[in-house]
Amino acid sequence: MKHLIIGNGIAGINAAQAIRHLDPEAEIVMVSDERFPPYSRPMISQVLDGSQPHEKLPLYSEDIYKTLEITPVLGERVADLDVDNQSVRLANGTEIDFGRLLIASGADARKLQAGGMDLENIFYMRTEAHVRQQLAGLAGAKQGLVLGGGLVGFKAAYGLLKRGLKVTMLITSGYPLSMQVDEVAGRMIMNELRAHGLTVKVGVSVTGFEGNGRVARAALDNGESLSCDLVTIGKGVRPSLDFIPRDRIDVDLGIVVDDCLQSSVPGIYAAGDTAESIDIARQMRWVNAIWPEAAAQGRIAGLNMAGRRVRYPGSLSRNVMRVYDLDVMTAGYANPGKDEGLRQVSTGGEDQGYYRSLVFRDEMLVGAVLINRIEQGGVLRALIENRIPVRVPENILMSPGFNFSKLLK
Repeated sequence: MKHLIIGNGIAGINAAQAIRHLDPEAEIVMVSDERFPPYSRPMISQVLDGSQPHEKLPLYSEDIYKTLEITPVLGERVADLDVDNQSVRLANGTEIDFGRLLIASGADARKLQAGGMDLENIFYMRTEAHVRQQLAGLAGAKQGLVLGGGLVGFKAAYGLLKRGLKVTMLITSGYPLSMQVDEVAGRMIMNELRAHGLTVKVGVSVTGFEGNGRVARAALDNGESLSCDLVTIGKGVRPSLDFIPRDRIDVDLGIVVDDCLQSSVPGIYAAGDTAESIDIARQMRWVNAIWPEAAAQGRIAGLNMAGRRVRYPGSLSRNVMRVYDLDVMTAGYANPGKDEGLRQVSTGGEDQGYYRSLVFRDEMLVGAVLINRIEQGGVLRALIENRIPVRVPENILMSPGFNFSKLLK
């Protein structure tokens, strides 16, 4: 059987390892638009802030392709997928056939539509190449501008601050990490960032850039103009699916997959940022584009491609991070907004140095936000993943020192 894997990230390489483990004779071809060996994408922010050298990025040596007997096709992007003829066409015109296909092409940075994008020192923050370009652009830079208040934007702002730049973060929403945390937690995080020298402006967006060859100013939609000589754009990502024939393969935000990570076309699978599977907390299809899920999906997709039926239980959003003096953990559907089917209980707040918010659907815990006092976060995550009913009065549940592990018994 010939297996074609599009993407050499953690999902793709885990799939290749699983296939090779079950089928030593299988032919494996891996296509990637990056030439760099499989690397830790989450670590690029640490390379930017200087806490890790660029040389630490690779997860394996370049011998990984030889070790797994993979035929690598690097530096080439897939342009077209022919479902009927079971082949792909690369941007350079090369055609590659397959018996089974894994689409693990990852996600592309969401492009900013603004004037002056051709000026130098305007960067995205998604790949190894992006962070390498930013490091080169640091020379002589004094005023950094970061667009986006999500995890990418936050990590970029932190990195530029550590590099000695004055940094302004522009957020379209009302507070940082608005896709991960609720408003109370968001304000706590924003206050912490401001206390450590980051200028945060909310409810504003960039309309264009100005400069003579190199960016010098940014125009905002509120009429304001900001000086900047380095810009990092972290406005989210989109699954890299331009080559997918949507009249043949079911696609919503990502490729709709079943519990074996197979698409609507038998023999074609998806994993990582391209896969739309069941979200355990939301109980609906969702794309949870996080590293641990990409790794798990890649392995399970590979096992299924090689003939061993393995069920994927669904994905769950979660993050643990340190924001200066705040420990922050989120899990599941942590910021439900005005979803009428959910209730939220919380304790702590901005004046108390900690915060705990739990989100329930009936008796099921579906989301959690913890700021400081996160030591029981793993138990809360287990309650969400295993859909264990919580039948404890709220006053006891939220009392200091309550042992959530009792609920697992």
